[in-house]
Amino acid sequence: MIDEARALRTAVQTGKVAVGLKSAREAVRKKQARLVVVASNCPDSELAKGTVKVHRFAGTNVELGAACGKPFAVSALAVIEAGESNILSL
Repeated sequence: MIDEARALRTAVQTGKVAVGLKSAREAVRKKQARLVVVASNCPDSELAKGTVKVHRFAGTNVELGAACGKPFAVSALAVIEAGESNILSL
């Protein structure tokens, strides 16, 4: 079992991540995203249509932003490159 918050923070710091619903949609559309993480209070209907794996974060968008180390709410993010993180094993 991996620590979800720690893996997210490491991916944001060392990898390439598209933060925000609009950016995540664009990464999925361009087939760049390897994983999409969506907050529990964010509708992911458009993101689920793609071929990429969608992981539902247990917390709200404010908690997802804090887990990523961002001082703002994050509804969704797309992991393009994991960096030193093991986030892709979710």
